[in-house]
Amino acid sequence: MEFVLKSFKIDLNITRLANIHYFEFTPNYHTVNDSHGFCELIYVDKGSIEIVSDCYTGGLRQNQMILHGANQNHSLSCNEKVAPNIIVIGFECQSEHLDVLTRSPLLLTDELQKMLAEIIKEARTVYLPPYDVPNLKNMKKRKNFAFGSDQLIKNYLQVFLIKCLRLTASAKPAYHAQKHLPAEHTQIYEIKRYIDENYRQKIAVEELCFLFNTNKTSLSASFKQAFGKTIIDYVNTLRIEYTKSLLREGSHTLTQIADLLNVSSVHYLTALFKKYVDMTPTEYLHTIRKTLNLQ
Repeated sequence: MEFVLKSFKIDLNITRLANIHYFEFTPNYHTVNDSHGFCELIYVDKGSIEIVSDCYTGGLRQNQMILHGANQNHSLSCNEKVAPNIIVIGFECQSEHLDVLTRSPLLLTDELQKMLAEIIKEARTVYLPPYDVPNLKNMKKRKNFAFGSDQLIKNYLQVFLIKCLRLTASAKPAYHAQKHLPAEHTQIYEIKRYIDENYRQKIAVEELCFLFNTNKTSLSASFKQAFGKTIIDYVNTLRIEYTKSLLREGSHTLTQIADLLNVSSVHYLTALFKKYVDMTPTEYLHTIRKTLNLQ
């Protein structure tokens, strides 16, 4: 008897990609009402925005996403104070299953946030910059990129959307996936939450060890494994993102931001900013305004 090979049932197939952006918007920024023949995923990495679309009108908060279906009218706007960070992915997919993601925001789990980050990172290896120009019609590919990278973007995005649909279908809270983690993993998320709430203060690894009854070696290794960064890198990243937001909002000087972050001096903050952003705060703000046609 010969082996009987089975075909795959494909419930969701992404055929083409239109764009994949990471935007750092300024307060009051808004887009005009638009529609196009492909779907568009909108995710808020930092801050919040307002959405107006054929299927949903309302707020989109940090760690929430929504989908605009093909040929649906949609626009977004930022309020007068918040300078949000937004991911936008345009893709072609003929699947009625996606309709449910257009009706209300979905709060992403940590797993889904990591998956979305992987999609962005993989896309950077395939597509050339700029990655933050609104309404860019033709994102160009690099002449050479790693074997399988293009296919990984497609596969990652398909898996991401499937998991979003499963989460939507579930009656459980968005963060249910963390409830049954081993104790040491639960502690790491508690430590991360503590850092997220206190990064503007001075945070030492030794202090974290004392507060959470652990040791430096175990804490450092567990944090790096869970979040892909050292604790110091993670704290500095939060501080830089906070600095970028306040700069875009125009509500504070760099000296005031340094005071808010309890860093030693403006010079230190400028050096740290340049290390992580590869430009000075002034250059960064000029670039953002130029990109968004605000100059």
